[in-house]
Amino acid sequence: MTSLTSLTPALSKLEYLSMVELFWDLSPDEIEQLERATRMVTYRRGRVLYSPDEPAEVLFILKQGEVEISRITLEGKKLVLARLGPGSIFGEMAVLGQRMHRNFAEALTDCLVCVMSRSDVEELLLGDPRITRRLVHMLGSRLAEVEDRLEELAFKGVPARLASLLLRLASDTDWRGRRVLHGLTHQQLAELLGTYRETVTATLNQFRDQGLVEIGRRRVTLLDLARLEAIAAG
Repeated sequence: MTSLTSLTPALSKLEYLSMVELFWDLSPDEIEQLERATRMVTYRRGRVLYSPDEPAEVLFILKQGEVEISRITLEGKKLVLARLGPGSIFGEMAVLGQRMHRNFAEALTDCLVCVMSRSDVEELLLGDPRITRRLVHMLGSRLAEVEDRLEELAFKGVPARLASLLLRLASDTDWRGRRVLHGLTHQQLAELLGTYRETVTATLNQFRDQGLVEIGRRRVTLLDLARLEAIAAG
């Protein structure tokens, strides 16, 4: 687990905010005003930032660490909607159209986060058309990704969804140039698909037996991209 001492900011809050894409157009004076309106908070790994039972009317700007946004399906399974890294902006704010009251936000690692209140968001961000345009674009892109995930969940079977996920996430390559997915357990893959671990394991074994993938410990090597793409297409 990442230690809290490793989260000591390499950059000051002011320097960090000036590098966030959302604030690129702001002047030094505007960045200083923004810096005064935010507070830096550390969340330990496993801490829930907000949940259906404890919504948070704040805006989070992730400085260090990784956060997972998830939802519990009607069948009681966990569905991961997004995994966010440094520079990401998220929150449970109705004013931003982000009132997703069934969502959870959890720190996957120890995280360092800049936090803004609803009143400061309304005063400092939403009144600035430069920031508003970027917010609309960023949140619109994320919403489109969530809708794609939910559409797959509704209309595609597990083999098609798993093939699509492997193709999307396998960004590394081995010494033979084959695409490889590292670091995810079968349980984590199941949560990304909104299904059960046993179902993912059985489907991966079917892919292996068909010569589509090679399976190792937290490692899946893609052997036949064309056939996986055909399965992903449904």
